[in-house]
Amino acid sequence: MALIEVQVPDIGDFKDVGVIEILVKPGDTVKAEQSLITVESDKASMEIPSSHAGVVQAVKVAIGDKMNQGSVILTLEASGAASAPAPAAAPAPAAAAPVAAPVAAAVAGPAGSHAGAADVECDVLVLGAGPGGYSAAFRAADLGLKVVIVERYATLGGVCLNVGCIPSKALLHVAAVMDEVSHMADLGVSFGAPSVDVDKLRGHKEKVIGKLTGGLAAMAKMRKVTTVRGIGTFLDPYHVQVSETTGTGTEASGGKKVVKFKHAIIAAGSQSVKLPFFPQDDRIVDSTGALALTSVPKKMLIVGGGIIGLEMGTVYSTLGARLDVVEMLDGLMQGADRDLVKVWEKMNKGRFDKIMLKTKTVGAEATPEGIKVQFEGLDGTKSEGVYDLVLQAVGRSPNGKKIGADQAGVVVTDRGFIPVDIQMRTNVPHIFAIGDIVGQPMLAHKAVHEAHVAAEVIAGTLQGNKELAAAAFNARVIPSVAYTDPEVAWVGLTEDQAKAQGIKVKKGLFPWTASGRAIANGRDEGFTKLLFDDSPEAHGHGKILGGGMVGTHAGDMIGEIALAIEMGADAVDIGKTIHPHPTLGESIGMAAEVAHGSCTDLPPSKR
Repeated sequence: MALIEVQVPDIGDFKDVGVIEILVKPGDTVKAEQSLITVESDKASMEIPSSHAGVVQAVKVAIGDKMNQGSVILTLEASGAASAPAPAAAPAPAAAAPVAAPVAAAVAGPAGSHAGAADVECDVLVLGAGPGGYSAAFRAADLGLKVVIVERYATLGGVCLNVGCIPSKALLHVAAVMDEVSHMADLGVSFGAPSVDVDKLRGHKEKVIGKLTGGLAAMAKMRKVTTVRGIGTFLDPYHVQVSETTGTGTEASGGKKVVKFKHAIIAAGSQSVKLPFFPQDDRIVDSTGALALTSVPKKMLIVGGGIIGLEMGTVYSTLGARLDVVEMLDGLMQGADRDLVKVWEKMNKGRFDKIMLKTKTVGAEATPEGIKVQFEGLDGTKSEGVYDLVLQAVGRSPNGKKIGADQAGVVVTDRGFIPVDIQMRTNVPHIFAIGDIVGQPMLAHKAVHEAHVAAEVIAGTLQGNKELAAAAFNARVIPSVAYTDPEVAWVGLTEDQAKAQGIKVKKGLFPWTASGRAIANGRDEGFTKLLFDDSPEAHGHGKILGGGMVGTHAGDMIGEIALAIEMGADAVDIGKTIHPHPTLGESIGMAAEVAHGSCTDLPPSKR
């Protein structure tokens, strides 16, 4: 066996970085790419991996030593044929992105070891084919890497395309048209009462899903991405075993395949939280079950007052259901400013028989008459109701504990999240994680951007491309949208947060009662609100910090506010950007003019 000097690889634009931690000692057995030391500069801290597998003979560094490319870390008696050199360690910035927590300091347990053969080998294995997973796979393939994607279901797209974002929007569009038509009589155009063919409506939803998932399959083939269908679990840091599935669900076929990879991207997503006291009954569903749309109930309970539940409630209400909603907190649609939600509540009060706030669901029983549910208010009051359909929409739980991550040495929190750094790297340097599994917000558009970062870092590392290897997820803001009617959208700092944090802001609010397009549409209930930095340091020229909108198509327009925040625009920048007239989007420019004091579409402000 050869005695090898393990040296510091190319670590980019970092010199004289200090050793702050030594992770191994003489006599330890290490694997290729296992972290040996942690170094720190004024910019970042990073772990330096081993270039080979073997037994440590002597450690050549001490705490406080300064290291550069080529500095000797230790001598190693290499095991077997010397392993391929490990890729350069990518820097892990000291400050993590808002939604990408720093890699946990917790020490993972001993990883597993797979000595058997592999059925498939690749540069990058992607575990999960949701928006994050397929985006990571396609980006890595576009960068010239050999990619395998593991997905348990028959089609790519994950929860979002198959049983989430896309099918719900297909149904919400139908509901919005039905609601709009019902108001046309006031404008002199009358239609008969709608007749709903649930089977045909379900078919429309499935057609939408099929068009998108079919397109993904075609693009995977064009990029020569290999898809292995089944449930993937790690065997060790370089192998995943796939228990193959068949049919339309996740029925086991009995077959197994082992995939060997150089790098992995975990994109295993999340699942709906189920309350333990609810009985097993077809009349109790999560969002997936609600989207199946098997029938329209007369009376429906939504457990949880968040976006998912309220969106599904909108669909079922328009189709004829009466709604109750129960929420433990003191308001619906938490996260958005209350003034935005208030407009939504006024427009939607007719859908609900009861809105039970500060109330817990404490029990449920399946009866022939329906699901009997018991409630308890935070003040101790008790009540109950009987429902034809109960939708559990109390949140989602990450799947971090369901993929054998411990066998790869990957740290997973008690809640099932996988901590990552700003480059989406886990505590195991060649394994990355993205999407719901790395933390809030659990949104597809966040996952896609994280996916591109992970794929680019891996490609840059394998190909020696420093620019790609330096990719990082550093989005300043991530927009949120409730696709209800009206839509509620917000991004960046909210007014409630500004008050809580003592941040002084200048608000520009433009009511849609002054929007020609909103009035022409008969939908002038909404408004656009922008918040600008009004601290003394801003001298009246503060940059935009956040914004929100409530009204039709708010979700289509919130991206402009997100861009303005990313670009550091102020009220003059936005107000002097010429928006087309008459549009709803010009309300953004006018809200900026309100903040600036130059809006001529509203009465003059009082002096």
